[in-house]
This record gives sequence, C-alpha cells and structure tokens, in this order.
Amino acid sequence: MSVGILGTKVGMTQFFDETGLSIPVTVIQVGPCVVTQIKSMSTDGYSAIQVGYKQVAEQKLSKPLLGHLKKSQSPPLKYLREYLIESTEGFEVSQVFSTDIFEVGQKVNVSSKSIGKGFSGYQKRHHFSRGPMSHGSKNHRQPGSIGAGTTPGRVYPGKNMAGQMGNKKVTIKNLQIVSINIENDLLMLKGAVPGKQGALVKVSK
Repeated sequence: MSVGILGTKVGMTQFFDETGLSIPVTVIQVGPCVVTQIKSMSTDGYSAIQVGYKQVAEQKLSKPLLGHLKKSQSPPLKYLREYLIESTEGFEVSQVFSTDIFEVGQKVNVSSKSIGKGFSGYQKRHHFSRGPMSHGSKNHRQPGSIGAGTTPGRVYPGKNMAGQMGNKKVTIKNLQIVSINIENDLLMLKGAVPGKQGALVKVSK
C-alpha cells in the first residue's frame, strides 16, 4: 500500500479544460499532513507510516494524544491515520507533505463517510417496488413477505428491511485528478466524492 493523504471536502463545481469542455469536479483541500510516527518491523512487527492532519487547540485533545504528538515534536493534530507500506525509506518524523505527492491525470481512491439520511423505508433504502395503489389494496409501501413461517421459522440476518440509511464509510475508486492548486492545497477530482461539505476525506493512490 502507498501513503495517502487526509483532507476536507470543499464542494463541487465545474472545470473547463483546454477544449472548453465543462467537467464536473469535487474540490478537496488536502493537507498539509505531518508524519507523526514511523513503525518498523524491528520495533512494532510491521511497517507503517502514521499521518496527522488538521491542527487544533491543545484543549481539544486528550493528554495521552498530546504526549504522543510531542514525542515527534508535532503540533496538536485532530486526525491520525496509519498506512501500511513495504518500506519506510524516504520518510522522516515531522515530515510535511501535501499536493506535491500527486500529479494531474493521476487516478486516486477517495474514502469518506456518506451523508446520513436517517431512518428510511424500503423503497428509498433498497429500491423496492411499491404495491398496487388501487382501492382495496392494503400493500402500498409494505415490504411483503420476509420469509417462510415454519421453516426456517425466523428472519435471516442481512434481510433488506427499513433502517438507517447512509452514514457509512464509502470508497470511490479511480477518480481522475483534473487540476491541482498548489498554493491553496486544493485537488480537483472528476466526479462526485462521498460525504457532505467539511467531511474528512482520505485520498490514496
């Protein structure tokens, strides 16, 4: 695996390429991220890079977390993520990186928590078809049969039923980088990215 980067979803807009074609893009403000810890086979049993993002006031973090960050002389960072890698060569504690690890035209994977939509019914959550709407029908938006009675005598786990919709980790793969704004640490990705504005986003190669 490669080291990714953390960022914040800004929103969607359109980008015009050299031919004048309008491309729908999602703007993500990535980094700057700080390497807070380097784990190796000799000390931890595996190789990984721990990355921190979004500096906050010290009062908003716990004392154990502040002590962990002070070991690497890192500022108080709200989010920490770990990336498994084969070799830790080329990485140093307190190393800062941002959009410089990406290139225009490169494809990345983006993970974030999808927008929560609360308790949703069968039609909205699982795209069930509705029942007949004629007079006398008592099955308009009901689920229908959920299993036989005697055998198995229960409802199987994982049955598509009403419940909470959204608010889950979603990964969109192979999104193309259309443009990079190095001055403001902005990435423009072609297409949509899960999550609402201001959501924490993880971008990996």
